[in-house]
Amino acid sequence: MKYLFKSLSVLFVFTLLSCGGGDEKKEKEQVKIGSYKKEETTKAVEKTPATTATIDLSSKGVGPIKNLELPETIDQGLASQGQELFKTKCTACHKVGKKFIGPAPDGVTKRRSPEWIMNMILNPEEMVQKDPIAKQLLIDYNGSPMANQSLTEAEARSILEYFRTLDQ
Repeated sequence: MKYLFKSLSVLFVFTLLSCGGGDEKKEKEQVKIGSYKKEETTKAVEKTPATTATIDLSSKGVGPIKNLELPETIDQGLASQGQELFKTKCTACHKVGKKFIGPAPDGVTKRRSPEWIMNMILNPEEMVQKDPIAKQLLIDYNGSPMANQSLTEAEARSILEYFRTLDQ
């Protein structure tokens, strides 16, 4: 009986000693792997689609809006209506100041013509099929098409006016 007890005690001590050293090495390896992955994630987040940086003020897009002259000054009443519409209809996919499911709206009036913006709001399905910029945006944003919110021209115009306030 003493022999069995001594053997189990020795076996127990060896088991503890053999497990103890391996845990330290595993922890060090995990720290190295974790910090490497963190750096890679940061680099991936910094990338933005090239299309959102592309400037094309000559394209009018495809849709009902052929010509639109904007006044010099922003109509604050119309812009506030547009802001409310944007909050209710667009924020599921678009966030001011950051890329989300779709591009951020700030800066869009400096990159696209008013006609293009209105046509994209009013006619997103045909724009994605026929307009080269809209086609590229669809690719850049992982094939997430813009939803047609069935807005009127007046509602789309108010959203455009809101976008103008974001670019001041």
